[in-house]
Amino acid sequence: MSGAAAHAQSYPSKPIRWLVPYPPGGGSDFLARTVGQALSEQVKQPVIIENKAGANTAIAASETARAPADGYTILNADNGTMVFNSALYSKLSYNPEKDLTPVTLIGRFPMILVVGPGSEAKDAKDFIARAKARPGSINYGSAGAGSPHHLAMELLKVSAGVDMQHVAYRGAAPALSDLAGNQIPAMMVDLAAGGGFIKAGKIRPLAVANATRLPQLPDVPTFAELGYKNIEAAALVGVVAPAGLPADVLSTLNRQLVTAVNQPAVKQRLIDFGVEPVANSPQQYADLLKSETVRWHKLIRDQKITLD
Repeated sequence: MSGAAAHAQSYPSKPIRWLVPYPPGGGSDFLARTVGQALSEQVKQPVIIENKAGANTAIAASETARAPADGYTILNADNGTMVFNSALYSKLSYNPEKDLTPVTLIGRFPMILVVGPGSEAKDAKDFIARAKARPGSINYGSAGAGSPHHLAMELLKVSAGVDMQHVAYRGAAPALSDLAGNQIPAMMVDLAAGGGFIKAGKIRPLAVANATRLPQLPDVPTFAELGYKNIEAAALVGVVAPAGLPADVLSTLNRQLVTAVNQPAVKQRLIDFGVEPVANSPQQYADLLKSETVRWHKLIRDQKITLD
């Protein structure tokens, strides 16, 4: 038996280290811990979650890129890691295309335009009309500069032709608290982060940046329904490994992750949390990253957004 075949048959034969580029408690961490527990039970090996936050996910991404390409170090990667960072920074400590191997997209966190209780906007069209009437005078919050929340609102600005000022927060939670307290009038947020505020009536959803309405918010229209066809944005969280991962190990890792995500109990936990489960092939994930890179790099260039 060849060495590669023997390796594939025995993989995994020791604990898998799963890096999360955010602190404990957030959406990315929840995904890794939920899917990681199911993965561990399937492969009968420990899956150890390590939180390595910082530098817009670049610290964990760089560590993954430097790790051996053997399938025992994997990373929860989002749009920031795989798409945005290479446009936002002139120098980056890793190359998302050359240093990391896409394994599978785990889930999507579609973005929602929400306003605070003090907003007089009746709906999304009214909000846009009011913003157009007062160019540059409306602030919007985000979970951080370069986050999917930030760039989703920049996409709205371009598509709807409005001028608003960005206020970056350190995470979605403080931004949502200020939104609920009328310190800022609006933001884009995902359901996992903002669902509790929406259910409690502390903030109000106006439109979803998704191709279809969200089952959890059936009365909230999509931007496309309102005539804005290009406003689609979501946090995309997937699993990547170091470049050069052997094809047979990649296949095994993908298969096990897809099986874990598709376990009925796991799938329901993700949906209840506000995630749209995906679990696709490495090629499908890689193709999505390529198309997302073209789309968002153009927006970042056109809007002259930089984090240097």
